[in-house]
Amino acid sequence: MVSDRALNPRGLGAIAAAAGLIAAGGLTVWALRYGFYGTIVFGVLSAIWLTTLLWWSASEPRDTAAVATGERNEEHEDERVMLRTLLDQAPGALLAIEGTRVRALNRAARLLFATDDLVLPAPAPLLSGDAARLRHDGRSWRIDRVAVQGAAPGMLIALIDVEAQEHAAEARATRDLLRVLGHEVMNAMAPIASLAETALAVLAVPERRDRLLPEILGTLARRADGLRRFTEAYRQVARLPEPTLAPVSVADLFADLVRLFDGQWHGEARLTIAEVGSLIVSLDRSQMVQAMLALLHNGVEATTVTDLPPMVRLSATVSTDRLTFHVTDDGPGIDPAHRASIFLPFFTTKADGNGIGLAAARQIAQSHGGDVTLRAALPTTFDLSVPL
Repeated sequence: MVSDRALNPRGLGAIAAAAGLIAAGGLTVWALRYGFYGTIVFGVLSAIWLTTLLWWSASEPRDTAAVATGERNEEHEDERVMLRTLLDQAPGALLAIEGTRVRALNRAARLLFATDDLVLPAPAPLLSGDAARLRHDGRSWRIDRVAVQGAAPGMLIALIDVEAQEHAAEARATRDLLRVLGHEVMNAMAPIASLAETALAVLAVPERRDRLLPEILGTLARRADGLRRFTEAYRQVARLPEPTLAPVSVADLFADLVRLFDGQWHGEARLTIAEVGSLIVSLDRSQMVQAMLALLHNGVEATTVTDLPPMVRLSATVSTDRLTFHVTDDGPGIDPAHRASIFLPFFTTKADGNGIGLAAARQIAQSHGGDVTLRAALPTTFDLSVPL
């Protein structure tokens, strides 16, 4: 089977030139028989053939370039088809911003805005360079932007389904909480039930009742009090109110923390503060003090297991859109086996700990739109970040 590329202008020119050469040769043999007139015919035919050959030779590079250009165009078209296929497989909506026009780039975007190309009317948050959220069709979407430079600068936008992420995070948090709650409640209830059965048995033996019953009741009271304290700790996390935001001086916030820290530890632990300048940020002051004290308290408790005097360092850094507090201690670090669990409510490795401090600090930070993360395990550094 002959391909389409076999019949291009270059191939046809070569065939024509060869045929012209053969025909010119045959006519020349015939013309040579006629003397002077044959010489004239030979010259004319030779000129025609040479002209044809030169024309074909001159046109060959241009034809080759045209073929190459066509092949490149075909390759580019294949790449565009592949790119469109990949974009359509993306689960998130992708859009292109061209001036005041918004175009849907993939299937998810076309389905979301019920369009084949232009999004009409264009949602104002997409055209704004500052908006971080889009509320559309009863759902909330996070807007991620990438600037595109070129002859016609524009913007690519990816819409992230925030509610789906939040629901998945809530489901994971609920599973973790129920697992820890079940573990803690069973740990508290099992000895109480056992001691109650022992007390009933002792009551039936008068000679043992007066001696053992006070001890059993005392242990029961301590275990019940432990369960009460656990319940109170749970309420601290479960009933945290929404933050009431107001402008707060970070320097004043640090000064409050120093006074509260010194009042709690009475010089047994040392807190060093880095200079923060005159930064003002919108916070719920009381909640943020509670979160920061929890991190500082955690740092002091971590350093008490060493022979060195407990020392904790507090500093703050500012990026383009976030303020981050850093709490660093000189303790032995966090066991790698525990790093995935340290923020779970009620998880603790301390004998008298309740596992509330880090979980409450993270919840307060997240209610402000930020987070608490473990940045370094040795020396242990926790970062609490909030948006500016």
